[in-house]
Amino acid sequence: MVRLGSVAQILNGDRSSNYPSGDEFQDTGIPFINAGHLQGGKVDYSSMDYISYEKYNQLSGAKIQRNDILLCLRGSLGKYAFVTTDGGAPASSIAVIRPNTEKIDPDYLLQIIASSIFQKQIEVENNGSSQPNLSAKSVFDFVIPLPSLEEQRNIAATLNDTDALIRLLKNQLAKKKAIKQGAMQELLTGERRLPGYSMPWINKKLCEIAPLQRGLDLPYSKLENGHVPVIFSNGINAYHRVAMVKGPGVITGRSGTIGKLHYVDGDYWPHNTTLWVTDFKGNNPRFIYYLFNLVNWTDYMTGSGVPTLNRNDVHAKIMSIPENVEEQESIATALLAMDSEIEALEQKLAKYRQVKQGMMQQLLTGKIRLM
Repeated sequence: MVRLGSVAQILNGDRSSNYPSGDEFQDTGIPFINAGHLQGGKVDYSSMDYISYEKYNQLSGAKIQRNDILLCLRGSLGKYAFVTTDGGAPASSIAVIRPNTEKIDPDYLLQIIASSIFQKQIEVENNGSSQPNLSAKSVFDFVIPLPSLEEQRNIAATLNDTDALIRLLKNQLAKKKAIKQGAMQELLTGERRLPGYSMPWINKKLCEIAPLQRGLDLPYSKLENGHVPVIFSNGINAYHRVAMVKGPGVITGRSGTIGKLHYVDGDYWPHNTTLWVTDFKGNNPRFIYYLFNLVNWTDYMTGSGVPTLNRNDVHAKIMSIPENVEEQESIATALLAMDSEIEALEQKLAKYRQVKQGMMQQLLTGKIRLM
């Protein structure tokens, strides 16, 4: 174990009178990187601030180089990003960690910073302060494991391979979600019809399609252990012995978490922070669940202190639905299949993230050696 400062420089951004003001930012030039630009271990240039070359040369703080690691010292402590290109200046809330490549591999150091070994030291140093803050000096003194350079590179390569697989799954998941979103927009508006259906759609008020009613109060003191889900505005938060509504059900958040939708197959208890569908009027319940995803529920909020959803207002919303219930069922089945694929990918991604954490625990502590 060695101090981080013995194998890397810890550099601060400029904190002098030359620090750039908001009106000195421009559309092109030298990137001026703040904590908001550190996203997912990388520097996000999509909303980057830039300064002129003249301003850049006036700054006395660190100048960013390839293979530097940027670490947030204030606010979002522990956020980090690996730099892949030369050029840039850090904001005063950012420390630049510059590895001595004769002693430590940059990719290995990145994995260390991402690990609990490093992040727990940040938590200890912060000590629950209401204004999270680190100093470059404290980071200098953080203790990290340091095997040989060869083993560092082997560890980094192994963990990087796992990271690549996780990124692939995240990209696949994002693509699947985008495809489903597009399909919902087309199928739930009649813009695209499934084969075999040509009957016209009809316009109705929401209250004529699937009316909503406020849920029922259930204090925690009255909860009795059981298997009936109690659905709050943000989801299932408890289980009770008695059900108040027979499934299937569609429920949306009324107070607290506005407009979050929930579908249940079985009997349930809708909490008074929700609105629940009292009558599907012969429509397919799962189709109604997907249809309600098109409603911008926040448009119907009232109140300022604790906003609530006004069901009377949302009941007046006009929506278009297939008159043929079989078409509703076909649309719901198609979207459910997409949801199943998304859920499978989410479970796979969670599994590989768990595997990565286990690998880090084994490799970065020397329990498993890669010589």
